[in-house]
Amino acid sequence: MGSDGRSWNGVAGGARGGGEEKTRAVAAPAAALAEVPTSTAAVDISLPLPEMTPRIIDLCKELVKEWSSLDSSCFSISTVSGGITNMLLKVSVKEGSDSESSVTVRLYGPNTDLVIDRERELQAIPYLSAAGFGARLLGVFENGVVSSFIHARTLSPSDMKEPRIAAEIAKQLQKFHQVDIPGSKEPQLWNDIFKFLKKASVLKFEDNEKQKRYETISFREIQDEVKELKDLSDLLHAPVVFAHNDLLSGNLMLNDLEEKLYFIDFEYGSYSYRGFDIANHFNEYAGFECDYNLYPDKDVQYHFFRNYLSDRPSEVQEQDLDALYTETNTFRLASHLYWALWALIQARVSPIDFDYLGYFFLRYGEYKKQREFCFSLAQGFLSSLRSG
Repeated sequence: MGSDGRSWNGVAGGARGGGEEKTRAVAAPAAALAEVPTSTAAVDISLPLPEMTPRIIDLCKELVKEWSSLDSSCFSISTVSGGITNMLLKVSVKEGSDSESSVTVRLYGPNTDLVIDRERELQAIPYLSAAGFGARLLGVFENGVVSSFIHARTLSPSDMKEPRIAAEIAKQLQKFHQVDIPGSKEPQLWNDIFKFLKKASVLKFEDNEKQKRYETISFREIQDEVKELKDLSDLLHAPVVFAHNDLLSGNLMLNDLEEKLYFIDFEYGSYSYRGFDIANHFNEYAGFECDYNLYPDKDVQYHFFRNYLSDRPSEVQEQDLDALYTETNTFRLASHLYWALWALIQARVSPIDFDYLGYFFLRYGEYKKQREFCFSLAQGFLSSLRSG
């Protein structure tokens, strides 16, 4: 992006955390959700794209009222991405000789309801949209949603490290954390981890080799680790916010021309701990190769924290940086446990050709590798508070 000093537009304008912005964030979305068209139709995600195309066109004509009378020949469909839990499609229609309009169709992967609370996701989307985050929800069907199309590129893992982009992610994440979603504000992190642990500990694999690898896992050990980490993190009294919980590069989009950043895909969103959301983002610096040596060093983290904590980054106090550093790097461990257990469940139920079992061992191995440093950091910080 260069360093010419131009200001970013961002995805949500206005003064950070201001009353007017917060009012807009909580007004009217409930009514808006009630007005979103719904359909009981479903799309078989296992079909090749040409075979599912007629079904998708029918769904779009049903849910996007401006398209209801268009001939099917006006439609074109292309794959945006095929993620681990979703398939994302771009559906476009020609309107006249030059004009084209598009929407995004997101198809849920099979069995993803075991790890994703879709009701929670759909409740949050209108409020996040009202606050300026993500695409506008246009329709809901049995196994997916239709949303407005965002004209932007998906970031790469290396993009997230670029100082100006990292600063903007931090600023937008702080705004995201200010959005008020109605309902319980209880943090869901440990509830989700214990739920995953319960499901992951009773799996049976048809493949003998997978079963043998699975049987080497000590779930008693993992349970003890989860409890000990929870007890330690509770002592930090981390702020509870509505968290994205999956802020990897694939869920960040940038319109380079407008210098506008977008957060997308809120399916793992819930009330959780501020430090967990930031740490989970930092873990994603590892990229597609899962190289956790790329986790940001202290200076890079402090650059992020300064932009998260204040509109005047240079004025952030060192003690506030140290506190957020400790909080974030304690929850760094929780991120590894969360996705390790998530991967075990996926290893049993997902039809996607991905070594989820190997991913469990990778994430749990990284947890054990970083455990001593992170525990010592938190314990030293808490000791200094007691003595100071």
